[in-house]
Amino acid sequence: MKKITYVTGNWAKLASAKQALEPLGYEVDNIKMDTIEIQANDVEEVAKYSAKWASDKLKCDVLKNDTGLFVEALNGFPGVYTHFMEETLKEDGILKLLDGVENRKAYFKEAIAYCEYGKEPVTFVGITKGTIAKEKMGTYGWSFDFIFIPDGQDKTLGCYPNEERWKFWSLEIYEKLADYLDNK
Repeated sequence: MKKITYVTGNWAKLASAKQALEPLGYEVDNIKMDTIEIQANDVEEVAKYSAKWASDKLKCDVLKNDTGLFVEALNGFPGVYTHFMEETLKEDGILKLLDGVENRKAYFKEAIAYCEYGKEPVTFVGITKGTIAKEKMGTYGWSFDFIFIPDGQDKTLGCYPNEERWKFWSLEIYEKLADYLDNK
């Protein structure tokens, strides 16, 4: 069984990777560590750089991700600055920026980068579409979970307990990764 180390502290992302990869014979463990996050215009570039950095440091094959919230009416903001937005203006800041705005379409773009030790990373991208609520809702999750309503739903991610919330995220990236690993 080939081992992949997912560099994340997010249990939902780890669970998704395990669900997709372990049936194919890949053991997925994780390590939570700070990685260098470059300033870039795309989450894919950030994930790729972080994966290469972590793989070189840990001397093993790693999986790393970066995610951004892109709000249509804000021309894609906060995008690659989502983490900074979470730490500073938080979800209340997004709601204030959208006060009186009808177009509340948004999506999360998640990029995962798989890097074999000593090689260049490959990336896979998934999109989770939805809208921004007019007010915070829910008691589960964190940050933008309280304002993001996935397509086809009428409640924010924050209204769903942990065991349900992760199911709304696009899992196609893990399927793409599994296909890549299975066919290389």
